[in-house]
Parts: sequence; C-alpha cells; structure tokens
Amino acid sequence: MTPALPVTILISGRGSNMEAIAREGIAGRIRARVTAVISDRPDARGLGLARDLGIDAETVPQEPGMDRTSYGRLLAEAVSRHDPGLVVLAGFMKILDPVFTQHFAGRLLNIHPSLLPKFPGLHTHRRVLEAGDDRHGCTVHFVTDELDAGPRIIQAVIPVHPGDDEAALSARVQRWEHIIYPEAVGLFADGRLRMQDDACWLDGRKLDQPILRGDS
Repeated sequence: MTPALPVTILISGRGSNMEAIAREGIAGRIRARVTAVISDRPDARGLGLARDLGIDAETVPQEPGMDRTSYGRLLAEAVSRHDPGLVVLAGFMKILDPVFTQHFAGRLLNIHPSLLPKFPGLHTHRRVLEAGDDRHGCTVHFVTDELDAGPRIIQAVIPVHPGDDEAALSARVQRWEHIIYPEAVGLFADGRLRMQDDACWLDGRKLDQPILRGDS
C-alpha cells in the first residue's frame, strides 16, 4: 500500500480546518497524514489541538524588525525540516513572501471564505452582505505569488438568506470548508490533482472551472 502523504499545516488561530483535515487522515478517509502544524502565534489554540491529536506542533514567530522576505526564508526552513509532500494554509494570517510560495509552488494550498475571484482579502462575509449578493461560499486554491489568485480547485456555494448576518454566513461557510478542504487534500494525495502552467489539472484534464459543491 502506498504510504500516506505527509502534510504540514500552517495556522494562526483555532485550527478548525487543520482538525478537519487531520481527522480525515487519521480515519483513513484520505491518503494524507498531518505530520506537523506550525503557527506564527504561540497562543494559537490549534497548537494544543494538534498536540492532542499526536501531531508535532511548533511556533515560528515573525520577530520585531524582521521583514517579510526574511520571515519567508525562516518559515520555509522550518516547514522543510518536516519534508512535507503538501503544505496547507489553514487560517494562516501572514501574507507569504515569494521566497516561500515559489519554494513550495505546486504543493501549497489555501482556503478562502469567498467565491474567488470575488472578494479576495479580508472581511468577506461583510462585503458579500454589503454588495447584496445572493450567493456566497468558499474556495480551495493553489497558492501563487498573487494573494488569493492561484488556480481554483473546489468551491462550495451557499445561498445568502434574508436576515443573514456575518456570524450566520461564517458558520455556514465554515461547515463547507471542513468538507471541501479535506477533499482537495485527498485528491492531491491520490495524485489526481496538480498545478501546471498556472492552471489546475484533475485526472489529466485542465479544470476551466473549479469543482462545485454546496447547498441548493
């Protein structure tokens, strides 16, 4: 049997997507094993959760006066020590330097709480409500040098209901994050998913549009 793909996950907070991916691997539902969790914040709640799951967890802070490029090198060195086949950003709140993104190009994933390319950046739930959109969701994508602009892999789409607020939208979107992120990791671990020529390829075919999941 082919061994599980080693995955390193970067977090800054509670680590709910990290937990979702790790538990799917532990249960054998995806052929991936989270072997390390790294946070830029020593108080990130997800560090303790990772240790409870038997995963190595450490902090790599950006020290005062350290520029983004220097931090990118430091973080890349820390991640490389774990020799991951895939690096996953799960609520990691640092904008990564090209030093880092290029080092792990093609094996670096992120999840963003919007239907990219709409609403890159922060405060997506608020911006969806302000725009009056009737659909919202989340996107798993490959990471490139441009923020939230890498090839899209999977999107989950949910309706925006009358009376929704940011908290309600966030909760429904996050439920889907915990479904589609492990799915994308599993596809990569099975060798079915790759990034090539700045595009996403699945089962040998270029994806012109992301895989769609979600609520009707």
